[in-house]
Amino acid sequence: MVLDKIKKPNDIKKLTSEELAVLPEEIRHFLIDKLSVTGGHLASNLGCVELTMALHLICNLPEDKIIWDVGHQTYTHKILTGRMDGFDSLRMFGGMSGFPKREDSPCDAFNTGHSSTSIAVGLGMAWAREMQHQNHKVISVIGDGALTGGLAWEALNSVAALKKNFIIVLNDNNMSISENVGALSKQLSKMRTSVNYRELKDEIQTSLEKIPVYGDRIVAKIRNTKNGIKQLMVPGMIFEEMGIMYLGPVDGHDLDALVSVLQQATHYDGPVIVHVLTKKGKGFLPAERHPSRFHGTAPFDKEKGLPLKKSAPTYTDIFSTVMRKMGDRDDKVVAITAAMADGTGLKRFRNMFPDRFFDVGIAEEYAVTFAAGLAVSGMKPVFAVYSSFLQRAFDQMIHDVCIQKLHVVFAIDRAGLVGADGDTHQGIFDLSYLSLMPNMVVMAPKNKWELSDMMKFALKYDGPIAIRYPRGACYEGLEEYRAPIKLGKSEEIYTAEHSKILLYAVGSMVKIATSVRDILAEEGIEVTLTNARFVKPLDTEYLSQVKESYDLIVTMEENVLSGGFGQHVNDVLRKMDYAGEILNIAIPDRFVEHGAVDALLESMEMDAPSIARRIRNIRNR
Repeated sequence: MVLDKIKKPNDIKKLTSEELAVLPEEIRHFLIDKLSVTGGHLASNLGCVELTMALHLICNLPEDKIIWDVGHQTYTHKILTGRMDGFDSLRMFGGMSGFPKREDSPCDAFNTGHSSTSIAVGLGMAWAREMQHQNHKVISVIGDGALTGGLAWEALNSVAALKKNFIIVLNDNNMSISENVGALSKQLSKMRTSVNYRELKDEIQTSLEKIPVYGDRIVAKIRNTKNGIKQLMVPGMIFEEMGIMYLGPVDGHDLDALVSVLQQATHYDGPVIVHVLTKKGKGFLPAERHPSRFHGTAPFDKEKGLPLKKSAPTYTDIFSTVMRKMGDRDDKVVAITAAMADGTGLKRFRNMFPDRFFDVGIAEEYAVTFAAGLAVSGMKPVFAVYSSFLQRAFDQMIHDVCIQKLHVVFAIDRAGLVGADGDTHQGIFDLSYLSLMPNMVVMAPKNKWELSDMMKFALKYDGPIAIRYPRGACYEGLEEYRAPIKLGKSEEIYTAEHSKILLYAVGSMVKIATSVRDILAEEGIEVTLTNARFVKPLDTEYLSQVKESYDLIVTMEENVLSGGFGQHVNDVLRKMDYAGEILNIAIPDRFVEHGAVDALLESMEMDAPSIARRIRNIRNR
């Protein structure tokens, strides 16, 4: 196999043209084989095999810098930098990350995980190169989806100030513009990058401008005519108007064409955007047909392209069902997503109520302010978003929603530990940043029925309100405990008559709390278990009632300790002169790596056996 010759960075340059021709197919087979076992981001990686190869062929790594936007498409990059062996433990606890990590390899120029960052990062690196009188390539790779993000355009607005080479590769897998691939575009690209062409254009303009009276008018007329023709024939004129040389579109699966255009780009003394057309999922028919399904996939049958096991209903599924029902009952309910209609469960709502569904692209800040505009006009917007992505809209939540007490519902998916995607995706900060916002109500359901009840409550509530729920299969226990939702009120589930220990748990931690209770019960230790339901407003009335009854109060949350539920409980109890001990079970002050959620919880002593042991140690002191 040709792949066996790739042991370290730049080994691809030693391959013959015949070996390069077969390498894409070998890489795709390798990725399909490995990811069918481990899971991971498949479709995006299959789509940019040749593009990654071309980048490695024109670069000298790690001296040259490639910045990958999002970073979920870097599997071929990992292979070509000698990390094939890491795919057996891809995204597993202690194994190789699915995203670029500087600590993993010097060839990973920048840690990424969220979108729209690569142009800003690359521009910073390019300026640093110039200020330090260095001479390496800086290339930012960004997808057409990520280009919808405001951060990308903010960076593009500043790119023209750099008068030295900086390459932006637009990896575009939207096939609606494929007709622009062809001889005309290639010839225009070659013309505009030709030194002779640029010099001739400058000389003609200078000569015309010297003509008395009419010179400037002639130049303006030619320029307007030229720009009009280009606007019709060249899709990249928007970039050229921003001072960025545009090359392409180029077939993203034609290795020779890619290498040629990228080499042309390196010779230009200024910023360049190379527009590359790729097919997401290329080489694996199920992924080509259903790229969203294979964006981030669980292990699958590579022959049939189907999951290895049928998944249980998820919290996202429950949210999807409730949203459809609420949309049917109330025509003021509006759904908003930031390019995640499938991931957040809004696809059914979109299909049934297309006039009340809005996909704003990768633009969380805009989504929140847009929701505020809907709310102030009498609609009931629900913004469904992943916890770690909502962090980007912190300012808009405060200024545009909370200050005016607007009724916007934040349906926060993938809250808490998400597992294999790692530190950039763990939703472990939302309880802290939501709780500090005046007028914000924050809830977390213990099981699937409570999520349904909380959604109905949220849509009736008049003000900013957030529901955070975890990734994955729903907890279906404690079905019999379904007291009506009341603002700021907890739900006592198990009350032990002689207990001196209270487990006060939030959302997903209620399930773990039931296991802690069972473990301690086997040892003859009785505990009371209460479901917090509301993180804000905190149930101070309940805490006032129980503070005399328990010697140990254990708060449990899948959120960082700092600013979280446990710290708020601490503050309230100390102000009430609580004399007992408080044990806060929460995520420590660090970023959490990738791995299965159970393994991560165990590593932080947040699993049921560890919590039971910690309680036992305090009790036996």
